[in-house]
Amino acid sequence: MQTHQIIMVCSCAALSACTSLLPHTESQSRAPWPDYPSAELAFSRVDTEKTTLTQLHEMGIDPKKTPNILLLSHADLMRRLALSGGGDPTLLAPQIQNCIKQPTACFAYEIEQRSINRQRDGNFLLDFLGFKRRTAISGWQFNAIFIIQGDLVVYKLWSGTPSIESVEQETTPLGPLQNFSPSILGF
Repeated sequence: MQTHQIIMVCSCAALSACTSLLPHTESQSRAPWPDYPSAELAFSRVDTEKTTLTQLHEMGIDPKKTPNILLLSHADLMRRLALSGGGDPTLLAPQIQNCIKQPTACFAYEIEQRSINRQRDGNFLLDFLGFKRRTAISGWQFNAIFIIQGDLVVYKLWSGTPSIESVEQETTPLGPLQNFSPSILGF
């Protein structure tokens, strides 16, 4: 075996074991909370029928100062609650029913915060050539709605995923040739 062949074999072996060369993606929405427990704790500190709009803003829940907080109008809130299509408002909490009756005094804040980490791992060479790609996905997501009537939080609702863990695996038997059309390959 010649020297350049030995170098080539060693380089391929080193690259195939080097997962640090694989792509890594982080997706985070900026909001007042660094993690799921902090979001849950902040949500629990908001007392319906007690917390004022000023206090909510002091907690960092202010669409004018904190990114990624949606300000929902009465119409937006109706759509979120599926009432624009003829839903029955009597099925809703009394605070929401009162809010619906006073559309000019009612609005809401919606927060959708997520932190998702996508890390490709596995064999670099197989990934690079497109034969086999494996991506580990981890993170968390927290969603909250605060309904405000006048200057008072009258209702709050949350949902979330404290821990996201999944794996995407893509196998392409022909690797880089998989996406070529038959005419390019001469078939």
